[in-house]
Amino acid sequence: MGAGRRGGTRETLLLVMVALSFVAVARAAVGGVVVDGGGGGGAGGEDGERFLRLRTGGGGEADDQEGVFKWDEEEDDDDDEEDQEEEGHIMMWGKGTGHPPTRRNVVNVDTFGAAGDGDADDTEAFSNAWKTACSLENAVFLVPTGRRYKVGASTFMGPCKEKMVIQIQGTIVAPEEPSEWDPRSTRLWLLFSGLAGTRIQGGGVIDGSGSKWWANSCKINKANAVTIDLSRGVRVKGLRVQNAQQMHLTVYRSRNVRLAGVRIDAPEDSPNTDGIHVAESTAVTIQNCRIGTGDDCISIVNASFNIRMKNIDCGPGHGISIGSLGKDGTYAAVENVALDTARISRAQNGVRIKTWQGGAGYVRNVRFSNVAVDDVDHPIIIDQFYCDTQSRPCSNQTSNVAVTNVAYRNISGTSRRAEAIKFACSDSVPCTDIVLSDINLCRSDGAGGGGGDVQTVCNCAIGFDYGCVRPAADCLRSSTCGGGPEDRPDDDHHQGKAEAGTPPAAILHTEL
Repeated sequence: MGAGRRGGTRETLLLVMVALSFVAVARAAVGGVVVDGGGGGGAGGEDGERFLRLRTGGGGEADDQEGVFKWDEEEDDDDDEEDQEEEGHIMMWGKGTGHPPTRRNVVNVDTFGAAGDGDADDTEAFSNAWKTACSLENAVFLVPTGRRYKVGASTFMGPCKEKMVIQIQGTIVAPEEPSEWDPRSTRLWLLFSGLAGTRIQGGGVIDGSGSKWWANSCKINKANAVTIDLSRGVRVKGLRVQNAQQMHLTVYRSRNVRLAGVRIDAPEDSPNTDGIHVAESTAVTIQNCRIGTGDDCISIVNASFNIRMKNIDCGPGHGISIGSLGKDGTYAAVENVALDTARISRAQNGVRIKTWQGGAGYVRNVRFSNVAVDDVDHPIIIDQFYCDTQSRPCSNQTSNVAVTNVAYRNISGTSRRAEAIKFACSDSVPCTDIVLSDINLCRSDGAGGGGGDVQTVCNCAIGFDYGCVRPAADCLRSSTCGGGPEDRPDDDHHQGKAEAGTPPAAILHTEL
């Protein structure tokens, strides 16, 4: 009897284990793919509190403020193998083969009615899919491969549940006609806001259909293709953004954002189509990116701190820029910016800092190193007299954004103009602590296609050069400024020299 009871107990336990395994499999199958549109947009409660902590500085990734000029390869490659393996699983699932990644809730926009034919309006399907994905743990918002989705101006609002992945494998395209846009949201196309720890990846394409926008371009009314706003710990990897209405990818009011392996393309004559634009953000890393547009490849503007750029391929375009800053008398601050390794070709500028007269604030602690330039107008330039108004000239003013502690190291290549290095600094607010080392620049149209002489031009730029510097920058050591109009008597010694607050005659401002 005892042996029989023990045998019956074992059979019962076995049946229970089998039943539990079936339940687990069923849950995994249901959890792997979401097929209906439940849930709301944005998780509240604990997730809302978590995002608030991230935004105000508590919790999340540590601020990367110390050692901004040190490159940590292990940090850059951290978790890359794991990311690639999981991304591969998601891509396979998106093609309709295999099974969804373990413990991932895949929300496919097709399931919510997206046509993906490039003609039908898929805006509502994307919105509904987002609301569901945002409410789920370990969600994947999936834009499948091989399809073209026409999406109007959309806001993808967080905070969402943890470990959200936005997997863009197909193509998202904007409406071609500006008239098709929502008049309430003409400046933003795809806005991702309030996200924490989200990954945006997948190897797909985001196409802004900007040609008709360019024909009616107005710099006052800027339109952004993809905007990351009020977010923290976001990673963008392996996407292609092209033909934006104006700016392609903007990081705004965010912290600890990493952009890697992003490709950005627009025609050379497309107006104001900045590649990556950083504003009011801290601890942003831009790495291994290829950018060719009609404006700045990368532009860094007010209230941006601890910005790191590495291995950037830029051109055509206007180069890599800090600014413009201080327009209309505003205060601006940019600090701790590092560029390490870049190739800049067929561009208007190489590395540039640009400020308006009349502004206030500072740009400081900047390093540009290991830059190769090819056929660039001004490989190195600081312009404190920047002016891009076409209808009227800019007025001369004495105040300006102070530029200090800027280092240029190991920069070589060819310049289209004789003034390869130009420091056009304010008489009343000179550029200080400017350092050049290991510079080798020559004229691109010289004998034999290169090798012609170039020069360094200084106005109120104070610093020094050391090591091999070509062209020589003796003017950094000898440059002096009067300080203000009252200190600049109009005598024979100063005859022909510009008044205080204006650039010298040799410095022309042709930037539009």
